[in-house]
Amino acid sequence: MAEGQDVRTLDVARLSPWLRDHVPGADGVITAEKFVGGQSNPTYLLAVDGEEKFVLRRKPDGVLLPSAHAVEREYRVTDALKDTDVPVARPFALCEDASIVGTPFFVMDYARGRNFWDARLPDQSPVERAAIYDEMNRVLAALHAVDPVAVGLETYGRPGNYFARQVARWTKQYRATETQRIEAMERLIDWLPANDPGLEASRIVHGDFRNDNMIFAPDAPRIVAVLDWELSTLGHPLADLAQHVMAWRVPREGYRGLSDANLRALGIPSEADYVRRYGERSGAGAIDPNHWRYALTFAMFRNAGIRQGVYRRAIDGNASSEAAAMHGARAGEIAGLAWRIANGDDDARL
Repeated sequence: MAEGQDVRTLDVARLSPWLRDHVPGADGVITAEKFVGGQSNPTYLLAVDGEEKFVLRRKPDGVLLPSAHAVEREYRVTDALKDTDVPVARPFALCEDASIVGTPFFVMDYARGRNFWDARLPDQSPVERAAIYDEMNRVLAALHAVDPVAVGLETYGRPGNYFARQVARWTKQYRATETQRIEAMERLIDWLPANDPGLEASRIVHGDFRNDNMIFAPDAPRIVAVLDWELSTLGHPLADLAQHVMAWRVPREGYRGLSDANLRALGIPSEADYVRRYGERSGAGAIDPNHWRYALTFAMFRNAGIRQGVYRRAIDGNASSEAAAMHGARAGEIAGLAWRIANGDDDARL
């Protein structure tokens, strides 16, 4: 799960005194290992006297886009959600002093359990897969049921007009990291503002809700922590659901998706059944097909923009994983899929 100690980017000798002052139970000899994988914020498992206890998540090195890699926001949202029905790794402290480990960071509890990187859950039975997917569905509905005002997140984002603001934001992000012209992205940049359905609902959205951003209990289909809140904000629940459901639209190779899987044999619900169950659970009911088409198109547009940013950081030498360089080609593929859906191909898949 973790790979050798990363002494270049995490100065344990400098970190240890800060931990003792700010994190209960951090007295002792601190060691750190960097988690394998991840394209965004470097994340480390911290042990105290050999016992794995905490996780540290920091911004990457190098020049970053102004609103990217916001560990400060991750800390704020998980601190707000820690006593709700949404399972999170309990945060302990935020450090905005870049002199400690080179960038701002925060420390949270180490959530022990299972992490599923493959959406097909190859080591599970059909019954277990069905239960795991139902649990993900339940937790997403629970997140969208949280009242932002009640947990102190009323200023976590601007209410209403979410899609318009996000399209503008990700267009700007994409332009800032553009390395070559992607024709589908150019079309989407025009199509999305012109076809905005004007949806105004505003709830807490995770922004990257997927199986590999969750820790499940070791012996039960129960989520003990939803991780990676970097993209969270106040937004429209459909955007969150569409981002999550993208897995049904992309294949295993290169995407770790489900589009080329025999879902019935695996025990995994179809996209339609999964979305229907979410609607029942959340109270949203049946989703307007035009609204769903727009949400899917937007989710893929944003995903293409994220992949382009990862690719640009790889070129600039700042990406957290060597695999980041592969994202350049994937950005174009996802944008092409989004354009097909925008044009009415509701069953479009890669």
